[in-house]
Parts: sequence; structure tokens; C-alpha cells
Amino acid sequence: MMATSALRLGTMAAVLSLTTACGFFGGKDDVTDGPQMRFSDDSVECMERAMFFESHRSSRDGLMAVGTVVMNRVASPDFPNTVCGVVGQRNQFAPGVMTRPMNSAAMPGVQAAARAVLAGERHPMVGGARFFHQKDHRFSYDNMHYVVTAGGNAFYEKRKSHLVTQPAPLPQIEGLTPL
Repeated sequence: MMATSALRLGTMAAVLSLTTACGFFGGKDDVTDGPQMRFSDDSVECMERAMFFESHRSSRDGLMAVGTVVMNRVASPDFPNTVCGVVGQRNQFAPGVMTRPMNSAAMPGVQAAARAVLAGERHPMVGGARFFHQKDHRFSYDNMHYVVTAGGNAFYEKRKSHLVTQPAPLPQIEGLTPL
């Protein structure tokens, strides 16, 4: 019983620490307007960049899945605790993700999806997955448990090999996230 209480307290402290570090409670550029939250321009742009360059701007589901992975990494002690820290982490996202121009007719959809993820919306099938790769790539690793394929990417969790029940990317599925 005491261990459970300590675990809950530790989890609550981690969530509070994470949300404070990400600027949810009055960070530098974040402002609360009643029930609405405006996020820092940096956080929004970094999320847009990850979605723009990684989802191939092919679908809202693909955008939301990439954004969900970014937020799963922000919540993990194994990665930086800010959106820009995660997206800018070396060798984790597309080359030039933080510097290349984003010029596309797809930008309004990318911007809307980035704001939706920052406001708490998630792709319903990504779950706790923190990794993805292009859907047509194959790897010889035996620790990749695939959860969904969307927007041209296969999303997966890393697990001990004996716990992997879906070792191959699933067929692509779209239309799971509302517009």
C-alpha cells in the first residue's frame, strides 16, 4: 500500500515537473486565457517542424501520430523534457528539421495538428510508442512491437523480444483522428 502511494506521488511529481518545464504553467511565452492555453511560439514551431518533415504531410493521422511520439518522448525520462529539446535532439528526426524552410500548401493542416497535440489530443493507436520509421523500411531487430502505420510511417514500442507480439509493421490505416 505504501509503495503504491509512493509511486502515485512520484508520478504526480513527474507530471507536475514535466508540465512546468514545458511552460504549461505560465512559462515564458505561455498565457492562460480562462480554459484556453496559448503555447510558446517555440514549442508550436518545433512541433510543426517535426510533423512537417516527418509525416510527409500526407494525412492528419500521420501528423497526429508523429506529434504523439514527440509528446511521449517529452514525458519520458529517456529524452529531453521540452518539445524543442526532443525535436532538436541529434540524429532523432529528419536532417535539417530545425533549420529547413517549411513551404507548403499543407501548412494550415500542420499548424492545426500541432496545436491540437499541444492541447492534449493524441493519435488513438500510438499509445506509449516513442519510435517510428518509414513504413517500407525493414530492420533485423527483434525488439520492435508495432502499434500503427499512418502517414507513411510505422510506429512502434521497444520491448524485450519475448514480449513482442506484432513484429512487423501493420497495414497503413487513416481516418482515426477527427478533423
